Amino acid sequence: MRIGDLAQQTGASVRSLRYYEEQGLLSSVRTSNGQRTYDDHAVARVRLLRQLYNAGLTSSTIATLMPCVDSPSSATTEATIALMRREHDRLGEQVDDLVRTREQLAYLIDAAVACAQEPAAGSAAA
Repeated sequence: MRIGDLAQQTGASVRSLRYYEEQGLLSSVRTSNGQRTYDDHAVARVRLLRQLYNAGLTSSTIATLMPCVDSPSSATTEATIALMRREHDRLGEQVDDLVRTREQLAYLIDAAVACAQEPAAGSAAA
């Protein structure tokens, strides 16, 4: 598939796809006229890359982790495993923070609804 098709299927911009290639995270084959083409696995890979970037992982961290995605093996280093654990823990902390924020927002909504339902101060009761 061509770069525009991959962008459309994944929601990634063409610029992002080119960046992924520059970083060695995505590969393409060039046609005789120089156009990039991607295999069917590129869609899943780009979706994963977008998830990792959206979660706050850096390009260098993602580049370190991708060999584990491509072919998990016993050759995975302790440093890579430690990096994955740190990122996992960091994401867990973010999830916990988001849950607390969501709970606070629910409390504020409930308080606002309760205030909106109270009669205005100083209004005469009939």
